[in-house]
Amino acid sequence: MRLLLLACLRARTGNATTAARIQNHLHAAGHICVLKDAFMYESQTEIASLTSTDKFDGALAIHLYKGGRLLQGSRIPFGIIFGGTDVNEDVKCEEKHRVMGAVLEEARFAVAFTVKMKELAAAEWPDARKKIYVQTQGIKTTPKETFDWYRFLQNADWHRKEPSVHLGIIGPAVDPLFTSEVKEKIKRAPGVHLLQEMPQDDLHAAMKRCFAVVNSSISEGMSAAILEAMDLNIPVLARNIPGNAAIIKHKETGLLFSNPQEFVVLSKSLMNDPIMEKEIVTRAKDYMKKHHSWESERKAYENLVLRLQ
Repeated sequence: MRLLLLACLRARTGNATTAARIQNHLHAAGHICVLKDAFMYESQTEIASLTSTDKFDGALAIHLYKGGRLLQGSRIPFGIIFGGTDVNEDVKCEEKHRVMGAVLEEARFAVAFTVKMKELAAAEWPDARKKIYVQTQGIKTTPKETFDWYRFLQNADWHRKEPSVHLGIIGPAVDPLFTSEVKEKIKRAPGVHLLQEMPQDDLHAAMKRCFAVVNSSISEGMSAAILEAMDLNIPVLARNIPGNAAIIKHKETGLLFSNPQEFVVLSKSLMNDPIMEKEIVTRAKDYMKKHHSWESERKAYENLVLRLQ
């Protein structure tokens, strides 16, 4: 089949890497899968013209609202992959809620990364429960053998004497206003350094040279960064929100914090207890092998797209 995959493709974001991974799975199954950035289109008419001109047989979209709304009324069958924003944020808006419900009604299937995400969606749109499948993200990390921290820290204007503990914030500047606020706060926070986004193999190499990976998000579907850290045997400290708690069991496969003070206490306990650190990374790695198999994810999507025939 010739398949269209709509997603928010901002370079080196979670959405982009997830879309590329799913594209790879579908290519391996013998399909042609074309990635398109949902932000490049404004209406269903534009997508209808695209699918007609390029003769697509089916489509997938990541995020019910951001991508799925563009497939409403489509001449081709489609499936939907939930994003955390769908069930955590967009569902609060009456118009977006209505649109997402209409998208689910038309979709042949929908994929939720966690049971919790499925239950939240089913509570909002009960009629769609039977078509929502749970498939966790499959992770395969590929770190470079070498990584030059100094080169990246120079880019972060590293001019202070290196403290014993420091925090590197790595990622693309998606929201200009928020980015400017972060930069201003960092100026007053010695030991905190804002680094530019980097290729995934560089990022994985950087993670391997860190003591721990921190996720401080206030809204998550399923954080690939957390899963990648677990796969790389790096302990994780994450904010205690549903999306993170779905993949981290506190003090077993990672540490969950609810406020800055708790974060500091847990960080110090991890640094001062090498036995706990080793036990956490060992259990986290076992959890990854059992629940986030890249091969299992590939097989799941190969089977799901058959519903578009």
